[in-house]
Amino acid sequence: MYKKIYDTLIFKYPVLFLIIASLFVGYLSYNAKNMQIDASAETLLLEDDEDLKFFRESFKKYQNSNFLVVTFSPNKALLEKETLEKIKNISNDFLKVENIAKVDSILTVPLLQSPIRPISDLVAGVDSLSSKEFDKDLVKNEFLNSPLYKNALVSSDFKTTAIILHLKDDEKYFKFIEKRERLLEKQKTQALSKEEIEELEKNNLEFKEYREVSRENESKNIENIRNVIKNYEGDAKIFLGGVNMIANDAIHFVKNDLIVYGFSLIFIFIFVLYYIFKSFRWVFIVLFICFISILSTAGILGIFNWEVTVISSNFVALQLIITMSVVVHLVERYKELYFKYKKASQYKLTINTVLSKLIPSFFAIITTVVGFSSLVLSNIEPVINLGLMMSVGILISLVLSFIYFPIFLLLIGKKEEIEKKDKLISFIPKLPNIVLNHGGKIIILAILTTIFSVIGSSKIFVENSFINYFKSNTEIYKGMKVIDENLGGTTPLDIIIKFKDNKSEEKSNTNTKSNFDEFEDEFALKNDDKQYWFSQDKMELITKIHDYLDNIPEIGNVQSLATLLKIGKTLNNNQDLDGITLALIYTQLPEEYKKLILSPYVNLEANEARINIRIIDSNDNLRRNELIRKINNDLEKIITNKETTYRLTNLMILYNNMLQSLFDSQIATAGASLIVLAIMFLILFRNIKMVIIALITNLIPISLVFGIMGWLEIPLDIMTITIAAIALGIAVDDTIHFMHRFDFEFKQSHGSYSISINKALNTVGHPMYHTTIIIVIGFSILMLSNLVPTIYFGLLTAVVMISVLIANLLLLPRLLIIFKPFKKEKNI
Repeated sequence: MYKKIYDTLIFKYPVLFLIIASLFVGYLSYNAKNMQIDASAETLLLEDDEDLKFFRESFKKYQNSNFLVVTFSPNKALLEKETLEKIKNISNDFLKVENIAKVDSILTVPLLQSPIRPISDLVAGVDSLSSKEFDKDLVKNEFLNSPLYKNALVSSDFKTTAIILHLKDDEKYFKFIEKRERLLEKQKTQALSKEEIEELEKNNLEFKEYREVSRENESKNIENIRNVIKNYEGDAKIFLGGVNMIANDAIHFVKNDLIVYGFSLIFIFIFVLYYIFKSFRWVFIVLFICFISILSTAGILGIFNWEVTVISSNFVALQLIITMSVVVHLVERYKELYFKYKKASQYKLTINTVLSKLIPSFFAIITTVVGFSSLVLSNIEPVINLGLMMSVGILISLVLSFIYFPIFLLLIGKKEEIEKKDKLISFIPKLPNIVLNHGGKIIILAILTTIFSVIGSSKIFVENSFINYFKSNTEIYKGMKVIDENLGGTTPLDIIIKFKDNKSEEKSNTNTKSNFDEFEDEFALKNDDKQYWFSQDKMELITKIHDYLDNIPEIGNVQSLATLLKIGKTLNNNQDLDGITLALIYTQLPEEYKKLILSPYVNLEANEARINIRIIDSNDNLRRNELIRKINNDLEKIITNKETTYRLTNLMILYNNMLQSLFDSQIATAGASLIVLAIMFLILFRNIKMVIIALITNLIPISLVFGIMGWLEIPLDIMTITIAAIALGIAVDDTIHFMHRFDFEFKQSHGSYSISINKALNTVGHPMYHTTIIIVIGFSILMLSNLVPTIYFGLLTAVVMISVLIANLLLLPRLLIIFKPFKKEKNI
């Protein structure tokens, strides 16, 4: 049937089908310009996550603003007049950057203990270094010892300070989010009207367009900030850091890698392909089909608005590997037939090449598609998109390979092939002897590999350290490292404490009013609600939780109402502040300072308190999920009042939720993939023993990858966690090609296992080995990237390719001999 299709269509009208195929590819390639890369924080969040909804609500409630941190380590002392002038000048230059709303530094923050003054003076007015002269010894002592500033605004050695760049609120961005959330929330309970569906689609489209403009503006602003920093680098060591920097620099490194390593990869592939095939004709055909396949897939992404995220950014590499495998198998089969039947016409060589490889290639691709399609079972949109991208992409690769390859051969015509001994594959003829005579050693090696993999896999952990995404010589790494080690940590975590409404608590505090002077009494009568809110029970609980968090090694800076209470105690003759005094501060403190030391940590209207924590991202012992679990367990013991509730929120929780969900979905989809693969193998070979052999052959290389990750302490994160799908896709391809050829040779040899294995190894062994060499050499250049996940991807891909090759060339044929799945001649 397949021969008839080729004869009546492609082989009869090769030029026409070349034009049709090229128009199709051209249309898709044109739409590739619409493909979008989104490495923003939004792609790392679960849209259905209740924690995300809660975070957005608390973000508005506590008037948080996004900010960047500039670490400033001057050549001279921090409080020298020249240094303060430099900080003033650089701050003024930062304010000229469009997106910066406000700059805070040691010049602008309120000095509450230089010297220690009564609370009434504090309410009357607070000065800063920029507003009057201070005793520098007192100022230094306050910065180093005040719970508000130590290890947050200044380092413990007083050599580094933070300059906080508060970014302007993007109200338009949040309006898009709010409208989408409102419609999606309604969609969960009832069907949307036609107008509402159109409104949602319009909102999403406008949001994407606005987000692109916003991202470009943010990138320009960061570039402008860095330009300001360059002007002062002679006077200090200055680094830029902060959570907002991660997405910006990650996108920059990804784009840089695509340009630099993309071109390098092409030259490496040209060199290796030419070395293997000794002809630029084959180099062109292989690379051209790979190129148009990837370009066509990019066009599909542009048409359907599937965005490339951090998780799905490896789709180009994956499709390149699978496409190259298909085309190299076709080239090797053609060359095999050419040297076997030198007098055969180009038509016969081409049709036999295509037909002999169509079935194994089809099943290899379909099996891989099914494996990637299982990612759709995930509830994470970027993972779902990766599954869809890869499924569509490798189907396109299959179709284009089996259209363009025969057309090119027919149009080019039969050319003389150079038959030279390839030193790279000189060991392949020796493999049958190893398989047949050293089977015990192969099985022992497989068992030892399995043990090594199981033990290593038990050491693997799920973690997502943003600082470890970047090499230690990059600016963003240096900035985040300084912030982590000297200025209180990077990743934010909040604890929101919700108190009960207790009127009796209010009554219990009314008796204290007689203890205050007339001013305080008059104030109290007008501010009863505020006075009663700041009860002793609340203050003790907040302080207890604050102190508990402060003693956790993985936690850097902790800020809460307890911070003010500790400062207030020193200002109040070492006496704890009472409710009246706190209400006085809450009401009378100047707004600019209230926003710094009070408003971010209490919300009287919501009857809540907020504790803000920063996690030391570079701490080698940090295990985020374990830390979150520990904090939750301990807070349940600390908060004894059952009517007082709490909730953890902010980016630490949101990213951890995504990562844990990704890990859980990978386990579920991996199980589903193996079941589907078993069914596909059963359909292909109709033999349960062949299914078992194929699964064993595939599972050992995959487990080896995880074993190596465990032993080398490479964490499963948002990049490396998809390596199982990669390994499975590569392994299945080689397994099917080998088994299909073995089945063919088994029939030809009338049931001889030794002859069948010998011939299978000496035929399909060549393209399997060549594909591995091409990919391993090519992808080794990725290890020079500035993005650590890209380096891991290159390393793990090489490990996968090599382990899969060894498993399919040694273990697979040995298992065929042991299990003897065929008792007599069979046909597929």
